[in-house]
Amino acid sequence: MGEVQKIGNVPAQASAAVRRRKRPDTVAEQIRELIIDNGLMPGDRVPPGWIDPETWHVSRGTLREALKILESQGLTVSKTGPGGGVFVSSVEAEYAISLLDNLFLHEQPSIADIYAIRKELEPRLAASLAGRLSPEAFASLQATVRLYEDEPVTAEEEYQQRLSELDFHEELAKLCENRLLGFLCRFLVSLLRDLAVCRDIYRQHNPELRETGLHYQVALLRAMKAGDAERAAALMRDHMIAAETYMLARAEIRRRARPKSDKP
Repeated sequence: MGEVQKIGNVPAQASAAVRRRKRPDTVAEQIRELIIDNGLMPGDRVPPGWIDPETWHVSRGTLREALKILESQGLTVSKTGPGGGVFVSSVEAEYAISLLDNLFLHEQPSIADIYAIRKELEPRLAASLAGRLSPEAFASLQATVRLYEDEPVTAEEEYQQRLSELDFHEELAKLCENRLLGFLCRFLVSLLRDLAVCRDIYRQHNPELRETGLHYQVALLRAMKAGDAERAAALMRDHMIAAETYMLARAEIRRRARPKSDKP
């Protein structure tokens, strides 16, 4: 009954916010706060009283919209039939990253913006994994590197190898015990994949780039396997600096080559 009393106080306390915002948004936020405050975990059922229109003094349509908002955010899922109801769900990292990608879709960060953060985070990521990779994880990273060991035969193969180099960094991030650090590193890689200028650069023929990437990543794997965190961080930092220098130089060449009519 303590939970019911807590809910009962929310509408009165939040009445001003309800007037300023759309009611479904406000109700969705309040249900989310209840889930957090009461420690509900993925798979737990949301108490019926929390999703009763009378609890929030709103119409059934308003509550239905609020629940749709929570589902679109990946926080809850509705199940029908016996044992059905509204249940707490977990948000997959891939889904969260796709939403953040869309946030920057029309006002994309620059290459320099992305690498300014990568140069700080990726060395920390590499150091955190030194001496902590299981044989299975190490084998998985080696398999990613092998995807671009051979000389590409076609331009499309070369482009796919460039993407595989990004896959290597994403795999490292997935192995990170610090979930926040790993997520941020994965998000930055995703931003690079989405940038039109980066896609154009990745499609440019440059056989030396593959060799440079292999050198860094093979040396990095050796350092991490040996448990040398300092060496792993230094290698990753050098790799990020080299990658940024290359990407910025190619972006500038691309910018100068564009017809004036295409420039903003």
